[in-house]
Amino acid sequence: MRLVYTDVASEDIEMAFHWYEGQQKGLGSLFLDSLEQGIASIIEFPETPPVTHRQFHRKLIKKFPYSIFYTLEADEIIVHAVFDNRQDPQKKPE
Repeated sequence: MRLVYTDVASEDIEMAFHWYEGQQKGLGSLFLDSLEQGIASIIEFPETPPVTHRQFHRKLIKKFPYSIFYTLEADEIIVHAVFDNRQDPQKKPE
């Protein structure tokens, strides 16, 4: 399956990286490593994480309070958001 990030998801990742890197040098890279582990798990077992919000599967990221929201299309995994779980739940992807 091909992996695709929406513009929103890419912006989410960039903002989180910069925020964590601003907190402590190297923490942004640890965030990206955890995100990559979550993505690898999704690629290997795309249907395992449950659909928890509308049509979106939700994969929790280890060590960081983030979730990956994605959908499965014909031959693609589309990442719609990398959501900070500390946000207002009403801001989840539409």
